[in-house]
Amino acid sequence: MLDQRLQQHQSSGGDHAPASSGAKSPAQEGPPAEVQDSSMPVLAQPKAGGSGSYWPARHSGARAVLLLLYREHLNPSGHSFLTKEELLQRCTQEAPGVAPGSARSWPALRSLIHRNLVFRTQQPARYSLTLQGLELAQKLAESEGLSLLNMGIEPEEPPGDEPEVPRSFSAELAGHRSELIRQLQRLHVTHTVRKLHVGDFVWVAQETRPRDPARPGELVLDHIVERKRLDDLCSSIIDGRFREQKFRLKRCGLGRRVYLVEQHGSVHNLSLPESTLLQAVTNTQVIDGFFVKRTADIKESAAYLALLTRGLERLYQGHTLRSRPWGIPGDPESGAGPSPNPLCSLLTFNDFNMGAMKNKAQSVREVFVRQLVQVRGVSGEKAAALVDRYSTPASLLAAYDACATPKEQEMLLSTVKCGRLQRNLGPALSRTLAQLYCSYSPLT
Repeated sequence: MLDQRLQQHQSSGGDHAPASSGAKSPAQEGPPAEVQDSSMPVLAQPKAGGSGSYWPARHSGARAVLLLLYREHLNPSGHSFLTKEELLQRCTQEAPGVAPGSARSWPALRSLIHRNLVFRTQQPARYSLTLQGLELAQKLAESEGLSLLNMGIEPEEPPGDEPEVPRSFSAELAGHRSELIRQLQRLHVTHTVRKLHVGDFVWVAQETRPRDPARPGELVLDHIVERKRLDDLCSSIIDGRFREQKFRLKRCGLGRRVYLVEQHGSVHNLSLPESTLLQAVTNTQVIDGFFVKRTADIKESAAYLALLTRGLERLYQGHTLRSRPWGIPGDPESGAGPSPNPLCSLLTFNDFNMGAMKNKAQSVREVFVRQLVQVRGVSGEKAAALVDRYSTPASLLAAYDACATPKEQEMLLSTVKCGRLQRNLGPALSRTLAQLYCSYSPLT
């Protein structure tokens, strides 16, 4: 009885060998792997270079899951994760012998999560490889001798032979704005309406000769526009969206940010004085580094977008565009101006939009930054400087606890260097933050 259960556990990708407790170095990214069945099954064996390391057997569920997630991780148009339904569907197609029924639990997946090889996040559940899982999956692919072609990825072509990304551009709108759409149609601007998680307009280059005509490759040019009518600008300043949106725009992965401020009605009918709005717009340009464009009405806004679209079309015409992973900076020429033969490395539309999601899984450091910027006077640069010194709220609270007196707590952060000029945070903000994090009673 026990022998039968052990055999079932092993065949489903369970514990074939003790897991190594040593930390593994992260593997470099490589092409995605497709599950390849060998004609001769091999029993679990220690990995080369590490005795007693975990090494899933061929034809096991654990091996299939690792290779499927590895393939998705390195798919340029993928999301680097798969849902359980997607895993089951692909496993049924490519390795039907190890896929459980949709209503059953999957011991192989549970075992990989327990071994810290697969990471589960969000609802509905999404599964992706950890750094250790990525390294193991890469070695699994290499052990089976999977080439670039049989893994479903074409080898990179030498410079000069890259497939050229077509020069078709689309202005993307984050919402249905019928009047603006009519104005863009009147000006013959090609556009589509999609949901954007940040910004109001981006420009997308589509592949002219895609491998899959139904799903052409899409790259986002290095420009993004946030449009604000004066009444919307006023309300966003009051409720705090103004600073949060600017912070998210600076982290969206696009370098050329335009803040389009559109006149609407009389400024005397707004909740804030005109001087406050002017100061906010000036700070956006001078401090945050946005390009600010002011227009008189919606027609002028549409005309500006049309001019910008045609200017970008001329700028990128004839150039070769390439995709780059999220978090990797683009080449210096990307969006900066024409050059003899720039390799414009750009984000795919999926990577851009997924990376800008508000409710994506975040690290403690990212949540701490978002918390800090809610404090009046703490900009994105100041918050970044603070988390560079104290990466989590726990580390900051520990530093406050180590202070001998309340006065020392108030001055703890005053000398933190912020921004390009490396100026001190100052005693006023340091005192405010000390009151926030050291008060045990309700704030007044």
